Amino acid sequence: MPAPLRLAVLVGSTREGRFAPVVAQWIRDRAAARDDLRFDVDVVDLVETPLPTVFPAFGQPPAADSVALLAEVSPRLAAADAFVIVTPEYNHSFPAALKNAIDWHGPEWQAKPVGFVSYGGLSGGLRAVEQLRVVLAELHAVTVRDTVSFHGHWDKFDADGGAIDPAANDAADTMLDRLAWWAHALRDAKAAHPYAA
Repeated sequence: MPAPLRLAVLVGSTREGRFAPVVAQWIRDRAAARDDLRFDVDVVDLVETPLPTVFPAFGQPPAADSVALLAEVSPRLAAADAFVIVTPEYNHSFPAALKNAIDWHGPEWQAKPVGFVSYGGLSGGLRAVEQLRVVLAELHAVTVRDTVSFHGHWDKFDADGGAIDPAANDAADTMLDRLAWWAHALRDAKAAHPYAA
């Protein structure tokens, strides 16, 4: 039997009073409950593990204090076989802290699948997701088509953090199915032929 898939759930919002932890916990629980997919889930929260915002000169190593911060995140992203990015939509795009986390990493994204759970007002965060697809393509990641989005997210979860609309659970299961398929395919392919970006 193949080894469990290591799934990193990246929480992209760092705003005070953010709703992101509710959404992240919901998708974490949904993924962990899928015994058939055998996900080993790691939630990477950018509030709990902040990253530096000043980059070194091109081609130069980061400063010592940056290295210490990166050490809390980079190995976890490198170990992941797949990702789910949880993101709100800020001004028709995604949060700066999320872009910062993406930009600090290169090989960690390569030839790995990425799924999205977004939330927001009328758009449900979908404009953020579409922009993330372009960014992640540049890093050789593979984004899955099927996503989960919560439009007007404030009243879409119950007091226990469960999604009220069963369609959200169905959408999550579809996304996780696709993510697992790509994660297995890419992990097997990289074992046979290392990926060169």
